[in-house]
Amino acid sequence: MAGRLSRKHRSGCPVNISLEVFGDRWSLLIVRDLMVRGFRRFGDFEQSGEGIATNILADRLRRLQEADLVEAEPDSDDRRRMNYRLTEKGIGLAPVMLELLIWGARHENTGAPREVVEQMAANRDAVLAETRRRWTERDPRPILPWLGGPKS
Repeated sequence: MAGRLSRKHRSGCPVNISLEVFGDRWSLLIVRDLMVRGFRRFGDFEQSGEGIATNILADRLRRLQEADLVEAEPDSDDRRRMNYRLTEKGIGLAPVMLELLIWGARHENTGAPREVVEQMAANRDAVLAETRRRWTERDPRPILPWLGGPKS
């Protein structure tokens, strides 16, 4: 809810509050993986190649749930396993994540294919619409296959 402070923040600055909610490296990478790599399970994140420790992963997933950016749902095949999914609030980060991807690929040496990034930059609205469509339809296919999808 806009304008609502649910806990004590260092300041009322929207940038500061946003960084307090999701500003650490691991949280942003989890959001990225849910949004564009099709990750859903704890093991997917664990095997992502980023090297996140299991205790940090569990903590960040919990924090993202508390911030209402991620929700956990029991797996339909095995109710003991949880599938993670972005909430409406979480998918709202898609424009921010897209801009971070474009900025990083343009200004740093990354493994992102330059031509793909430039196509995404030229077609931001289409990329965001496809990201939202996949989220709405629960389409697990990675939107950016070159990043890799779940290994399971």
